[in-house]
Amino acid sequence: VFEGPLDLLLHLIKINEIDISDIPVATITEQYLEYLDLLRALDINVAGDFLVMASTLMHIKSKMLLPKQEGDVEEIEDPRMEIVRPLMEYMQLREAAHELASRDILYRDVFKRGSETDGKRGVEEDINTAEVSLYELMDAFKKVMKRRYPGIVLRFRAETWSVKKKMVEIMKGLKGKEHFYFRDLFSGNTSISEMIATFLALLDLMKNGAITVFQDKVGGDIKLKTLKAEA
Repeated sequence: VFEGPLDLLLHLIKINEIDISDIPVATITEQYLEYLDLLRALDINVAGDFLVMASTLMHIKSKMLLPKQEGDVEEIEDPRMEIVRPLMEYMQLREAAHELASRDILYRDVFKRGSETDGKRGVEEDINTAEVSLYELMDAFKKVMKRRYPGIVLRFRAETWSVKKKMVEIMKGLKGKEHFYFRDLFSGNTSISEMIATFLALLDLMKNGAITVFQDKVGGDIKLKTLKAEA
């Protein structure tokens, strides 16, 4: 569930519809720092890699603001290449990993079809659903919070709500249901702290492999369903 700083940058590039070779550093830096603030508000430990990337972005931003010297004859490399190169390399690695994973699923399902009558349905479900990243979940959560509490700064009081109890509540809510809409998780919540505890409970359940989140199509409603069979 918990993805790294390069994943966050790629997410920001995607939602802003930005050309990776022409990144508006000031805008991306501001949005990146907002996400770090949200991670801290959610009481999620921010790894050192995230802070290093934040420092790198601010350094590049400051270099972009420096005036060009008229006497400079040599062409100076675009400071943004410091993040563009690793982003391009990471994108290639991620695409290769997805390709290998899809081949593994195809290989597995070819051999399942001959012995399992419901194998075809499982393949169709994999094809017709889209994965949801941590940052897409955070975007969805921010939208819910802005509707309920516009202009409020997020602060989490851990002693007020038990994340473990919220995990139990979510699993009870999913019992006997094919899926549950993400937005409906917060319909009965009465405070900011309770909403944050609910969101943290969702992340823990995903991390433990108890539930998965998905979309019927990219950009569609986020849904969740259980993965583990009940005892």
